[in-house]
Amino acid sequence: MEATNILPILKKRLAFLSGGKDRRSGLILTIPLCTEQTSMEELSSTLDYLLDIPSDKCKARGFTVIVDGRKSQWNIVKTVVLMLQNVIPAEVSLVCVVKPDEFWDKKVTHFCFWKEKDRLGFEVILVSANKLTRYIEPCQLTDEFGGSLVYDHIDWVNKRLVFEKFTKESTSLLDELVVINDSEKSSQLDKERPPDCNFLPSLDPETVLQTGHELLSELQQRRFNGAEGGGVAWSPMDDELLAQPQVMKLLDSLREQYTKYQEVCRQRSKRSQLEDIQTKVMQVVNWLEGPGTEQLRTQWGIGDSIRASQALQQKHEEIESQHSEWFAVYVELNQQIAALLSSGDEEDLVELKGLQQQLSDVCYRQASQLESRQNVLQSAHEFHGTAQDLSQQLDGLLGMLCADVAPADGAAIQQTLKHLEEKLKSVEGALVGLREKGQVLMDQMSNQTSWSYGKDVPIENKDNVDHIQGVMEDMQLRKQRCEDMVDVRRLKMLQMVQLFKCEEDASQAVEWLGELLDALLKTHIRLGDDSQETKVLLEKHKKFVDVAQSTYDYGRQLLQATVVLCQSLRCSTRSSGDTLPRLNRVWKQFTVTTEERVHRLEMACSFHTAAEKVLVQASPDLGDLPVEVEQETYEEVETVGKALLDRLTVPVIFPDGSEQYFGSPGDMASSAEHIRDKMKLVEDRKLTLHEEDEEEEDIEQLQYEQIHDQDEELQDDEELQDDQELHDEELQEVDNELQDGEELELENETDT
Repeated sequence: MEATNILPILKKRLAFLSGGKDRRSGLILTIPLCTEQTSMEELSSTLDYLLDIPSDKCKARGFTVIVDGRKSQWNIVKTVVLMLQNVIPAEVSLVCVVKPDEFWDKKVTHFCFWKEKDRLGFEVILVSANKLTRYIEPCQLTDEFGGSLVYDHIDWVNKRLVFEKFTKESTSLLDELVVINDSEKSSQLDKERPPDCNFLPSLDPETVLQTGHELLSELQQRRFNGAEGGGVAWSPMDDELLAQPQVMKLLDSLREQYTKYQEVCRQRSKRSQLEDIQTKVMQVVNWLEGPGTEQLRTQWGIGDSIRASQALQQKHEEIESQHSEWFAVYVELNQQIAALLSSGDEEDLVELKGLQQQLSDVCYRQASQLESRQNVLQSAHEFHGTAQDLSQQLDGLLGMLCADVAPADGAAIQQTLKHLEEKLKSVEGALVGLREKGQVLMDQMSNQTSWSYGKDVPIENKDNVDHIQGVMEDMQLRKQRCEDMVDVRRLKMLQMVQLFKCEEDASQAVEWLGELLDALLKTHIRLGDDSQETKVLLEKHKKFVDVAQSTYDYGRQLLQATVVLCQSLRCSTRSSGDTLPRLNRVWKQFTVTTEERVHRLEMACSFHTAAEKVLVQASPDLGDLPVEVEQETYEEVETVGKALLDRLTVPVIFPDGSEQYFGSPGDMASSAEHIRDKMKLVEDRKLTLHEEDEEEEDIEQLQYEQIHDQDEELQDDEELQDDQELHDEELQEVDNELQDGEELELENETDT
């Protein structure tokens, strides 16, 4: 009986083997009665199924049946007990009827079971749930009887289903594998009879083995946990119920037959692979030596342009694509042969090695020719590409050389010349690369061979070689012509650089003259505080004029060189332009300005010289008597000073009519003020000398009057003497002394 047949009845839990044992190691069978009416037929089916699980050894130890009547009536309990006599009379050792606490008459129940004891063949006792431990250990009772044994009926049913399914599938699979293995063994003995390769097992051996291992692992885990006293209790499917040994036995048998079946399958696969390999090897060899070789034999050109070489490459790629499919088959076959060689029998090794060698020789030879052809086409594409690039570079260089040169300045010419040199250098590098690629291409073509009738046949490539050499010679001639034109253009450009340099330097000379003119007008404004300083300024001015003169001469020489270069370059459109007029105009302005500067310095020198002559000669500070200054000197100072002051107010008038003043108005006012101060100093000195002369005249007049008065007194005295001859001698002596004094004064006046 299988669990699947009575699965709904089993799920009702009418009876179960919890895995617990009595003190005699007999299994405990529990029949939990409920308030609802229990079907005796279903209970009988359940008991038949459960009692069929244990082994004969377990059954010999007897069962202890626990009839839980706490929720049922006595009549049902009695019926169940009597039914046990019919179902398992010999296996039952003890029936424990768990009674309710408040029902059933003890005398009646006890009397009835006691009266039927001999007929039943087993002992029946009535016991309350709390006293059940007198007969059975608590650890062997489930929790509904106050024990600690854990039992999950649904889990037990599911595990039982798995066990029975595995048992059924593994038994069926074993039978099929035995038949397959025996059939293969018979076919090996009788080699003329082909094996039945279509006979396969109905179940997947791997899946069945996996199910068995999982089941065995679960059984062993439950047993281990039970032995450790863990939460999972003993199961009725442990080794006591023959579940684990039976599973292990089935797994061992299944593994043994499956190993043999795998060997059978391997032998079948090897034979099939060998036949398939032989067929495919011949297909590959026949195609490569036939259509494949014919395709390569008709393709040996390299084209005459990059477009033609690209077309040939595209055609070759199509050929390679067809070969790649067969090469993929070769790789797969080679792997299969290698696998068979590593695990094949001695009788197959020679044949496999022969097939492998034949296939490898043909494929490698064809691949070598494909690679050689691909290298030639790649080199031809690079050669034509380099030739095309070189031709374009030569065309661009020739276009530059044929175009008129009209740069804006020397920097543009230098840039153009640099660009021209770079292009020429690039052309030289490209030509060298073209020669290298051409030589590589010719070397590759000289090594090309064709496989024909089992031997290599050289290929004639004279036309291709002539084409390559012709292209290289043509490029060499074009490059030489461009080099000659570059030399001429380089010389012309260098002359133009020199022309622009002369024009630039001439313009710079004009700017320098302009700066010198500005410096002359704005900073050369001092006239000196004395004649010595003025002379120094004159010397410096002469040196300044010499610098300007050399700058002007340098500009003139540059402009003359410009004219000569223009004539050499036949550049009639270029000339000195406005540089020469500007140079002449600035130089004329500078000449007028420097003449005015020289004239002012000379006037200032004359003025300071005359003023110093006046101030030095008329100064009494020298310790000597003042020297009389001529009137012309005073007039010269006044005339030159006024002329210089007037000159300072007059601007410099250039030849074009424009005017320009020296320095700022403040600078001119300062110079004029200094001249006026010096003129005033000279005037003051003149007035001082005039006043001194007048004082001397007054002193002389006074002395003259004093002398005249004394003369008159002497005349009066003489008259008195004449009139008074009687004066005494003392008056005469006084008169004599007075006369002597007068004579002395007259001598002093005469000396003065």
